[in-house]
Amino acid sequence: MKIYVDLVMIINFLLDYLLLLSVSILLKRRVKMIRIIMGAFVGGLSILILFMKINTIELFFIKIIISIFMILIAFGYKSIKYTLSNIIYLYIVSIFLGGSMYLINNTFSYDKKGIVFINKGYSINLIILIIISPIIITIYNIQAKKLRNKYNNYYRVSIYYQDKELDLVGYLDTGNTLKYSKRPVLLLDKRKNIFKIKNYLLIPYNTIDNTSILKGFKPDKVVIKNKEVKCIIGLIDQVNFDGCSMILNERIDI
Repeated sequence: MKIYVDLVMIINFLLDYLLLLSVSILLKRRVKMIRIIMGAFVGGLSILILFMKINTIELFFIKIIISIFMILIAFGYKSIKYTLSNIIYLYIVSIFLGGSMYLINNTFSYDKKGIVFINKGYSINLIILIIISPIIITIYNIQAKKLRNKYNNYYRVSIYYQDKELDLVGYLDTGNTLKYSKRPVLLLDKRKNIFKIKNYLLIPYNTIDNTSILKGFKPDKVVIKNKEVKCIIGLIDQVNFDGCSMILNERIDI
C-alpha cells in the first residue's frame, strides 16, 4: 500500500495540536496559540522517525524526548513540577484518545497497516481526526473538569469522642450552612456512627418544606487536613455523595 508522508504528517500534527490544546484547557495554562502550534509541528515532524532503522527501545526513548520538547515549546519551563504535570497530562489524554481509536478499530474491524487503519480502502485515521477526535477530546475535557472539581471537595476527617476515633471521608457542600451554638454542624451518616451517645443535642433545622430537628453531639475533637475544627456533629439517615460518609459545612475553616 502507498503511504503519503505529507498526509501522515498533517494527521499527526493535527492530533498533537488537539492533545496540547487539551492539556492547556485542563491545566488552565495561559499560553499563546502559536506556541501550541509550534509544539504540534514538532510532534508532526516526529513521524519521520518511523522511517528510520531503529529498534523498539530506541523508538520509545526518542518519542519520550520529542514529547518533552513538545511540552517545553508549547508551555515553556517554569519548574520541574510544572513541566512534569504537563507531560503527565499529555500522556493521559494521549492514552484516552489512543484507546478510543483502538476501540473503534476493533468495533468496525479495521485492518492496521503500519500506522494507518484501513477498511475497504478508507483510512479511519482521517475519519477520527475530522469528526471523532474533537468530540472525544471535548468529552474528556468536560468529564475531567467535573471529576477534578468534585474530588477537590473531598476531605479526610477524623472524629474523636469518648476515647474512640472514627476516620472517614467528608464532602464539602456549600449548601450546608447549619449552625448550632454558633458552631457549624457537620452531618454524619448515622450508619457509620460508632459512638455511644447518652445525651444527644437536639438541633433544629429548616428545609424548603418545613422545620425539623435532628440528633447530634459535641465531639471531643475533629481533625480535617491535619487541622482541628470546632464543630457539632449531626446525625442523618444517609449521605448521598459517592464514597462519603459526612457532609461538611461551608463555614468551617479548612
